[in-house]
Amino acid sequence: MLLRDLSVAAVLLLLCVQCLHGSALPAVSSYEFTAYRMQQYNLEKEKHGCRGAIVVAEARSADEPVLTRRCVIMKVEDFTTEKYLEAQRQNAAAVLILLPKNISSVSHDAVQSFMVSESEALLKDTLMPVYVAPEDEQLLYMYEEVKQAAAIRTSSIFIRVLRSMVTATAFQILVSNNAAIKTVTDTALVTLEGVLPGTWEDAPTIVITAHYDSYGLAPWLSYGADSNGSGVVILLELVRLFQKLYSSPRTRPPYHLMFSLTGGGKYNFLGTKRWIEENLDHAESSLLHDNVAFVLCLDTLANRDELYAHVSRPPKPDTPTHSFIQQLEEVASSRFPWLKVGLVHKKINLVESTVAWEHERYSLRRIPSFTLSHLEDPKSEHRGSVLDTMPQVDMRKLRRNGVIIAEALARYMYNLSDKGSPKEVQVFKGQMDFHDGRMSSLMSFLASVPRAAQLLDKEPGHILLVNSLEQEFKRYLQQVHRHTFRPDKRDPDITFFDQMNQPIVMYRVKPAAFDLFLGGCIAAYLGIVYYAIQNFGYLYTKLRAAVKSKHQ
Repeated sequence: MLLRDLSVAAVLLLLCVQCLHGSALPAVSSYEFTAYRMQQYNLEKEKHGCRGAIVVAEARSADEPVLTRRCVIMKVEDFTTEKYLEAQRQNAAAVLILLPKNISSVSHDAVQSFMVSESEALLKDTLMPVYVAPEDEQLLYMYEEVKQAAAIRTSSIFIRVLRSMVTATAFQILVSNNAAIKTVTDTALVTLEGVLPGTWEDAPTIVITAHYDSYGLAPWLSYGADSNGSGVVILLELVRLFQKLYSSPRTRPPYHLMFSLTGGGKYNFLGTKRWIEENLDHAESSLLHDNVAFVLCLDTLANRDELYAHVSRPPKPDTPTHSFIQQLEEVASSRFPWLKVGLVHKKINLVESTVAWEHERYSLRRIPSFTLSHLEDPKSEHRGSVLDTMPQVDMRKLRRNGVIIAEALARYMYNLSDKGSPKEVQVFKGQMDFHDGRMSSLMSFLASVPRAAQLLDKEPGHILLVNSLEQEFKRYLQQVHRHTFRPDKRDPDITFFDQMNQPIVMYRVKPAAFDLFLGGCIAAYLGIVYYAIQNFGYLYTKLRAAVKSKHQ
């Protein structure tokens, strides 16, 4: 009887040890992936983004009560301002955010919440490294494991200890690059300009402009579809349509029409600032020197049923700006009566070091200007997010806003209201209509490449994008010029930093407690074997007697 019990115990213990050993992930098992570091830049002496890059820490869920010296793993749904600040308060080693491949799979409320938290996180700097990585099977497996581990904390102490010793899998996150973060001093901001000359040389000038760069938590994941790919798409379509009007002396309006695509828009519109300075302070001859009717800035126009004209001061009656906004309201009310068109007046605060909209750069130089956007608040989270991708764009609303702007511009330039033309008259129809296929292709092209300012002059794909925009200008416009601005190395307006994308290794290991438990199981097994050997004669006699009695 004793022999049978010992044999059963030994077999069960051996199977248990082998099962546990087989289920354990070896310490060398690892998975390498690329993650993208949170923005880091200095703007007007103010620090923004994350200052750290090195991570050597165990992965933990944001639901864990203790995050000190841990790498906190979050999905888009988990990333809130409260959890982000709590990780900072507890001195977490890092935060790793998993970005879904398909943004459409995330609920609208979760997207809005993430954008708000993302915007608030970028307002200040932090020493805690923050990384963003696209989701994949291995990272989602890690996320589910640490999430389950966090849920166990509500169980009894015995269950938690047993799980930690036997079944738990720990994940070690390692950024192996130990090099110091360095400043990037050779970033170039490129601004493009082109002109459609009016009927006579001293005709007034209308400037249409949009910034083409993007912004978000991580530069390598900032695609900026709505902000401001939408403004660029509408501008390029206006270039194509108005070139047809200017190509014939019979339809050429009495205005110079200047178009510009500016860089550095997400960084205090530095490309616009330098371009204005070059035209007004350094150029002997420029259309900005002459009679400028107004400057129309296009910013974030691919969503919602609102259209706001943002001004630094309310336009006076009988001014070009006032007349154009009236035309805008008339076109919208006659063709799209459900669309809300409003005027938003915001004075420029000279105490602040940054401006809210691109038109404020012109207003500071006393050039009449305004910005059109579907956003009412200049601090809206929609103006800079890694979730601003193609699913956030409504192509029908983008086309509608483009049609309104084009029709209002034509009515103003040809003075159609004073000539008694009805509000419903359409200038752009038939062969002159907006081309849906072209607009979709342009938006897909713009939203396929991250357009963060610090990348546009570094990578071949990004350089190709700027070159393609320049070729589009040369195809339709005259006097196309490319202006390249670099920061002053002694006193730069903007300073960027390197190490924006990092290889990260995830090690899957068992906790140290598992080694102790496994060692105990092996010791018990060896003890049983030793006892059996030491008492072999006694056990053999018992076994022989048991067999003999069975045969009888």
